[in-house]
Amino acid sequence: MSVLAGDARRLSVSRGAAVVAALCVALLALSSCGESGGVSEGAVVTAYVEAPLCEAARTELQAQEGRAGDLRVRAVCLSSPYEGKRLNLATVGANARRATEDSTAVAYLEAPEPPRAKFTRRILETAQIPWIASSSGAQAMKRLLKLIDSAGPGSLREQLREDLHET
Repeated sequence: MSVLAGDARRLSVSRGAAVVAALCVALLALSSCGESGGVSEGAVVTAYVEAPLCEAARTELQAQEGRAGDLRVRAVCLSSPYEGKRLNLATVGANARRATEDSTAVAYLEAPEPPRAKFTRRILETAQIPWIASSSGAQAMKRLLKLIDSAGPGSLREQLREDLHET
């Protein structure tokens, strides 16, 4: 192998390492959304919304132009946890876990149904994701947007939990 080929290979590895390092830095910056750091102006945060509330929550979010203060808010509609009239706890758990796996998740909007809520809250508490229980998707979204808009610097999730008395 020539000296030039060896130098080219080392240069290629160095560039690859630099790209990986840059990606890691970007991911760390994005993941601070719900945790200890504050949310950057213009960032997108996510509300996970249970199926029965989703249509009304999205309508309210659209009425507010998808914003709360300087932040963009998106709603992710979750699968219905019902198979006919029977509650499927596996789907309930999968829905809650989906929210915990998203670093942009700042809240979980749920219907006030004790068996289902009892199950989801244990999962959400572990990830420190606050929830709003409401029979109205529009009212739950309106409340969330107001709380986001009034939040100060620091962890948005933590402030929402405090404001919703869930700490």
